[in-house]
Amino acid sequence: MHEAYEVSHLLNATVQIEAIAAFENNLLLGTRQGHLLMYSLSTNNEEQKYQVHLLRYRKNFSKKPIQQIEVIPDENLLLCLTDSTLATYNINGVNFPLIKTFEQTKGASLFALDCKVSSSNGAASSDVRLCVAVRRKLQVYCGSKGEFKHMLDLNIPDVPKVMAWGLQYLCVGFKAEYTLYDVSDGKPKELFPTSSSKSLEPTISKYTETSFLVGRDQTSVLIEESNKNVDIKKTIKWKEAPLAVVWDQPFVLGLLQDQVVVQTVEPAFYIQSLSELNKARLMYRCKRGLIFVASVGQVWCLSLVDITKQRQQLLKDKQFQIAIELTTLSQCSPEEKKQKIHSIQVLNALEDFDNKCYTQAMQEFAKLNTDPADVIKLFPELDGRTDGEKSGKLKGKDLENALNALIPYLVELRRKIGKGSPEPNGSPPQEGTSQRNVAQQMELIDTTLLKCYLMTNDAFVAPLLRLNNCRLEEAEKTLLQHGKHSELIILYQTKGQHTKALQLLREQAKQPDSSLEGYRGTKNYLQQLGAEHINLIFNFSDWILKENPEEGLKIFTEDKIEVENLPRPKVLDFLLREHESLVIPYLEHIIHTWNDTNPLFHDALINMYREKIINKKANITEEELLHTKSKLLAFLEKSTHYTPERVLLHFPTDGLFEERAVVLGKLGRHEMALAIYVLILGDVERAMRYCENVSENLKDKSQDVYVILMKILMNPDQIAALSGPLANVPRHPKTSVPDLETALDILEKHADKISPLKALAVLPDSVPLSRLKHFLESSLEAQLTLKRRMQILKGLLYAEHMQVQELKHYHESKSVVINDYDVCQVCKKRFGHQSAFVRYPNGDIVHYSCRSDK
Repeated sequence: MHEAYEVSHLLNATVQIEAIAAFENNLLLGTRQGHLLMYSLSTNNEEQKYQVHLLRYRKNFSKKPIQQIEVIPDENLLLCLTDSTLATYNINGVNFPLIKTFEQTKGASLFALDCKVSSSNGAASSDVRLCVAVRRKLQVYCGSKGEFKHMLDLNIPDVPKVMAWGLQYLCVGFKAEYTLYDVSDGKPKELFPTSSSKSLEPTISKYTETSFLVGRDQTSVLIEESNKNVDIKKTIKWKEAPLAVVWDQPFVLGLLQDQVVVQTVEPAFYIQSLSELNKARLMYRCKRGLIFVASVGQVWCLSLVDITKQRQQLLKDKQFQIAIELTTLSQCSPEEKKQKIHSIQVLNALEDFDNKCYTQAMQEFAKLNTDPADVIKLFPELDGRTDGEKSGKLKGKDLENALNALIPYLVELRRKIGKGSPEPNGSPPQEGTSQRNVAQQMELIDTTLLKCYLMTNDAFVAPLLRLNNCRLEEAEKTLLQHGKHSELIILYQTKGQHTKALQLLREQAKQPDSSLEGYRGTKNYLQQLGAEHINLIFNFSDWILKENPEEGLKIFTEDKIEVENLPRPKVLDFLLREHESLVIPYLEHIIHTWNDTNPLFHDALINMYREKIINKKANITEEELLHTKSKLLAFLEKSTHYTPERVLLHFPTDGLFEERAVVLGKLGRHEMALAIYVLILGDVERAMRYCENVSENLKDKSQDVYVILMKILMNPDQIAALSGPLANVPRHPKTSVPDLETALDILEKHADKISPLKALAVLPDSVPLSRLKHFLESSLEAQLTLKRRMQILKGLLYAEHMQVQELKHYHESKSVVINDYDVCQVCKKRFGHQSAFVRYPNGDIVHYSCRSDK
């Protein structure tokens, strides 16, 4: 409990006080004897007590008791109800001169005044609404600048005891019940009975523009204006039914027997009791923080205690909401007010946290833009601290609830900071420091979120780490403590700590109970690294290539964009040095699957095939050897991207003759290739197929391969093609003697592909003419066909030539006339006498130099 108000005794009256009113620092008293007194209020600076000075006194103001008085300060008007009639007076006059009497209010018992100050052309004026209760009728007036206009009359069931204006409604308290009257149409809306005891008088106090505090027994009920049902907001309990109630934000004061009790509405909280107010029966609010209380013969002043002093006590009592409201009403600068309110709200949120209202506390921290570091300090458990005042504060279910409230707070804060929200103190990000602060905050938030997830629901750990800003060392330590090796790999990967990740994967691969057991984790990780980490890939792929070569090779051959883009020459070099047995599968993959046309790889694959075949140390079966030879031969025939000269240099002279022949064919050295087929391999059929392939693809028709083959068959001893490295190679016995018959067979079968002159030049004179009959007939027919074809082509070309000549003559026969007035269609200039020009098919004529712009 703290002191909100302090009591000052103002005066002892020699007359009986019947009515009271006040404005600014002025107090007016109306007496039962009809006297009217006006006092001014001043402060004694030494004791901080109020004193009054009599300003004006009119003894014979009225012959009857003064029932009610009110003041309109901006109009200098006093409204007084006496002798059951309402009248207005000049408050500045010496004897309060009468201005106007409301004759139609004869018999009035009560009135209610509502003033709204407005300014026009720099001068303040009041828009006044006035309601006068005349027996069982309410008279409604509107006034401005001292003039009142009668608006309407409302019939009511009883004589009112108390009235108050709202925004749209007039709240009226009768002896038995409360009713709201809509002043626009006069329709009543009954509320509830005033009291269960007929001896209690109703009370109404204005709370806001649209709400009232109405008395019912020992409570004050807060009701809100509504077009539908009456909305009851709050109820305030008193020790006994109050004689009067006053709302002085944020306090509500109830006048009880000999005392005033001060409470708050929201939160409902008892503040203090102001006693020694002997037989007080009237209470009037002059302005905020200044309230007058009067008995029949005494007047007291209730003044608000200094807000700073109150705030200190309220914070000590943990009444933060009241402290905020008081600070809002204080006279300090807006910036100072904002800072004080912010600090109180932080204390309020901390109190909510201490009271285990974790979600509410986090919501407040978010609204206040509290520095996340200060919020996280409330959780020493997240740092594993065991010392200090807060160590072990949260345990069990409390810790779980607190963490479940912290997580959404951090997630939302993470989203806001990521979008460039204001700094935690509420100010916008500062230039030059904002990025650093944002990075630091994101580090703190993500590291804390990681710890929270590990303590509540570790299923969220991996998604967090994939897009994280965690502090590496702290997050690493935390994950190791919880045995989260898979998640630690993700952390390393996102932080670019690939060496650490791969070392951990290698260690865990050998742990039988680990989720990372085996080579798959390392293989997948290496496949994602990309070309910039090629050396790292080589270092950590080695152990997989040794233990499981087939799967290890997928590090370099998997169908992934990162793997395809690895530098293949470097991979080839690495495999040649460290894992030679995998070179052929690698080369076959990049050539046949990825369609790589680099001659380097084609040459290398041929060399690897050759080495595998001729290497005496290679431990391969006969079946595998034959399979490799067939692959080599097929590759030599199909591939067009290897370098024949380079490949041929490394071929042996005592083997791989068929393969050498294919390479020689690629080089166009047909005589040597055919000599190998016929003289070394003894395979004339293969030589004939060779000739067929060459004749189909040969661009240079001057090389007649069939003639070359015939020459070899008929003169095996005179062929010089096998000189050099193949000079000492044994000849096939099948071809040791001339084979004229086979040569003649070739001549007959392929007569249309063989030049007659070349063929006849290599045949011996002893060949019977009858054996050449078919060849000569075929050759002559082919020559005649060629001749006829050429004649037809010549005729067609001549006809085309004549058409072109005719077209030329047609165009040359046309003339172009240019006079001095013709201009170029492009540059719009005239043609000079020496100008060269161009005529387009549509007739447009332009300068020759302008033709490119047309």
